[in-house]
Amino acid sequence: MSHAVLIQNPASIYDDAHGLHYHFPRMYLGILEECVGDWVVFYESRKGAYGYTHVQKVLAIRPDPMDRDHFYADLDPKSALDFEKVVPRTRLDGTRFESRLALKGGNNTLAVRRVSPADFAAIINAGLQEVPDIDAHPRDGPLWQVAEDAATFEHDRRHVLTSRPARDAAFARMVRRAYGGRCAISALRLRNGGGRAEVQACHIRSVKDGGPDVVRNGIALSGTLHWMFDRGLIRVADDHSLLISHNKVDLPTVERLVNPEHRLLLDEVDRRHWPHPDYLRWHREKDYG
Repeated sequence: MSHAVLIQNPASIYDDAHGLHYHFPRMYLGILEECVGDWVVFYESRKGAYGYTHVQKVLAIRPDPMDRDHFYADLDPKSALDFEKVVPRTRLDGTRFESRLALKGGNNTLAVRRVSPADFAAIINAGLQEVPDIDAHPRDGPLWQVAEDAATFEHDRRHVLTSRPARDAAFARMVRRAYGGRCAISALRLRNGGGRAEVQACHIRSVKDGGPDVVRNGIALSGTLHWMFDRGLIRVADDHSLLISHNKVDLPTVERLVNPEHRLLLDEVDRRHWPHPDYLRWHREKDYG
């Protein structure tokens, strides 16, 4: 098994499906076959976030039935984990996180690149360093640290990337930051006695149903609205208007809890973390009994 960096921009000429599969030409087949069962890092060029954005595990490789020169790398949806901050290609000292990457030209434009265990660990360390929560004080040092010593790297990597408590905490911080500590349905910004935002990070596609820990699978909601969303009493259309089960939620309750526009309140300037339509559709179509 091996690691690789995969370039994947928000708009792609390939048949990519966010969090599900990566579409690629035959020239990268050998590299991605080596990565089956292991983790890869995703990178966005200037057309996107311009840096390393998240990590995910490769499940299998299959041919494209419509094009013999292209293939799909199937990804493990539940393994996806956003980095708390986008990691630039170059460190502050001018060196590359990918030590094999040329400073100019060369292999910079390759869409799939092998990455050494040490370089992979360095990218993970940088991406998963804890960013202070809304109105909270930072910890001393990184939340997670991956050993760059090859002898201990395998054990540390599995702990870091699969720790449920750590993933939950990172997901909560990222979603709260993306929504500015404001509930996306009520528009309220509440703070506890310590100044921390009371809003919760709600998975759109739940973890138990294979939902990933990425901001596009999250919405910031107050406790009551989180409970209602998880039970399908409130759903979200593709245009972000709210679909409310009025036979179960009375009008006075709606008037108290839901913003007057009856739609998700999202950042109109930065749309990178808006809920992904695939996760919203899953939530709408789920049978809540």
